[in-house]
Amino acid sequence: MNSSSPLVDWLLESLELEASLFHVGRYCGGWHASTHGLARSSFHLVVQGQCWLHIDGDEQAHALNAGDAVFLLRDLRYRLSSAQSSTAARELPRMAMTELEPQARDGVGLVCGFFHFKSGLSSLIIESLPDWIILRAGDPSSKAARALFEMILEECQREPAPSSAMLERLSHLLFLYVLRQQVADNPTLGGLVALARHAQFAPLLDQLIAHPQNPWSLESMAACTGLSRSAFFKRFNELAGQSPGQVLLALRIRHACQLLRSNHTVEQACAAVGYQSIAAFTRAFAKAVGVQPGAYRKQHEAR
Repeated sequence: MNSSSPLVDWLLESLELEASLFHVGRYCGGWHASTHGLARSSFHLVVQGQCWLHIDGDEQAHALNAGDAVFLLRDLRYRLSSAQSSTAARELPRMAMTELEPQARDGVGLVCGFFHFKSGLSSLIIESLPDWIILRAGDPSSKAARALFEMILEECQREPAPSSAMLERLSHLLFLYVLRQQVADNPTLGGLVALARHAQFAPLLDQLIAHPQNPWSLESMAACTGLSRSAFFKRFNELAGQSPGQVLLALRIRHACQLLRSNHTVEQACAAVGYQSIAAFTRAFAKAVGVQPGAYRKQHEAR
């Protein structure tokens, strides 16, 4: 299957994430900054000037100019800095950001924030992606992303101050466009995207999504691909980086979350995703989501 297949699109639409800002401002002089150690994915949008990205283990220093963005999908050891040399960047101080100045001719203006990817299916999708992605201002294949970046630039110039909520939503959308482009341009991606593209495994994934309530066994899943049980298990793990059982669980929990958010009862959600026991469903749901299904339903009723 190609990258524009409905199944691949469904996977991208299934990505549940939240974006939150932690810095909008400007650095001047010699400086370095990093979010390493916070166990979170982060993004940095360059709205003015230039800086350098240094990632441990990567000998190349990456120049980031106005209109560029970097998305760090893991808690990497990295630094943004005014210095091109990684050694110099380590020695420069951390400095407090100052307010953005639209007419500034020196320093760098940044919109920085965190991404939180929800557990389950979203985590499986993200795990198949590169550790980091750079969006370049001059990339002709990112027309939609560029339009969103222009909106971010315009919001940064808003008086008396930009809206954090608007910048968070625009950053969220920008990442989704970058992700879709990454999937289109990178045929070597693994994970669920690889399953969705694979002619032998895509029909199975389609069936798991459409019928999560079925009593799926390893044998019945293997039969959908025409492979033996052992060959299926080995090839599935190679493509997805997860076992068939882990992927099925993530799909079932996602579907259960959708049902609970749309006011179905716990009993209805339990039956709809193939559990015969409320107790077993509750254990699996709580382990995957962090709260019991009844509490999850009440949270979304309140919203």
